[in-house]
Amino acid sequence: MRLQVLESLADVPAGAWNALAGTHPFLRHEFLHALHETGCAAPRSGWAPQFLALWRGRTLAGAMPLYLKGHSYGEYVFDWAWADAYQRHGLEYYPKLLSAVPFTPATGPRLLAEDDDARRTLIAGALSVAREVSSLHVLFPLDEEAALLEDAGLMRRRGVQFHWENRDYASFDAFLAALSHDKRKKIKQERRRVREAGVTLQRKVGEAITDDDWKFFTRCYTLTYRAHMSSPYLNLAFFRRLGATLPEHVLMVIAERDGAPIAAALNVFNEAVLYGRYWGAVEHVPMLHFEACYYQALEFCIERGIGLFEGGAQGEHKLARGFMPTETSSMHWLAHPQFADAVERFLERESEGIDRYVDELNEHAPYRRA
Repeated sequence: MRLQVLESLADVPAGAWNALAGTHPFLRHEFLHALHETGCAAPRSGWAPQFLALWRGRTLAGAMPLYLKGHSYGEYVFDWAWADAYQRHGLEYYPKLLSAVPFTPATGPRLLAEDDDARRTLIAGALSVAREVSSLHVLFPLDEEAALLEDAGLMRRRGVQFHWENRDYASFDAFLAALSHDKRKKIKQERRRVREAGVTLQRKVGEAITDDDWKFFTRCYTLTYRAHMSSPYLNLAFFRRLGATLPEHVLMVIAERDGAPIAAALNVFNEAVLYGRYWGAVEHVPMLHFEACYYQALEFCIERGIGLFEGGAQGEHKLARGFMPTETSSMHWLAHPQFADAVERFLERESEGIDRYVDELNEHAPYRRA
């Protein structure tokens, strides 16, 4: 077997990469290559691709999305304090090596391979590259991958997101019936307020999404970032390419009033999971965010039989809307032994806090008690 470091996915046939990625939309060659080609995740934005390719002869037997990072933006696992500690001690934290889908806090495969032997070879290759920099970080891997990474010496960091599970609901009303009275009443009130404001919503999938829709969505997305005094990570060129190359994985929700669009939400999905990603509005309508981002997507999951809705990073407000706390993992290796020991102790303390946090959230579960 031969390991190769690639600075662009143009060097790997899309079919060979996708045979390993399967139906995970964020790991598809089209998605990752579009991020690079449109400048969103590229060296000039602090994301220098260092993809690992594992070859058995001419067959791609394994692959790993890897980036040299010059900062910690767009990751959703926060290590700024670690970088500050390095700097205070006269050490360089950046560049670091990162395995992740840029700007996407979604659990999924990071070691794309058919067997554990190939996965272990990818881990060893990543660690070899990481020894030339400060550290290796693998964000939101699958549980079985996290176990292999832990065996290789990486430290586990626990996190919490809010996910909705489709319990074979026949309709949105069936989902509501599973909630406690107060939570059910609140959701009905929120949906009614949006209707009474004269807002209508439509769901568009794939090729039904027009170029004008992409332009409007990008405008909304950009406004969301500007409202938080930050710069958007993605651009119209990327969204257009996403719609053109992976149309079967894209759901857009558009809200209109008086015949004009006023808000939009974007989701990415496969047959098993829907991922809520981005939202924005050009007009403020109370409760429209919940309708466009959650309730429309929940209805879509129920209609399509999609089993899981991952609502993205953070958001305790999701709990009242049926999303339950779900643990996530990230894996970390630091070359500096003293800092590695300090981080390990920090992660142990943080993990105890995660346990208490999840227990507290579960006490406030929105579902009716049996």
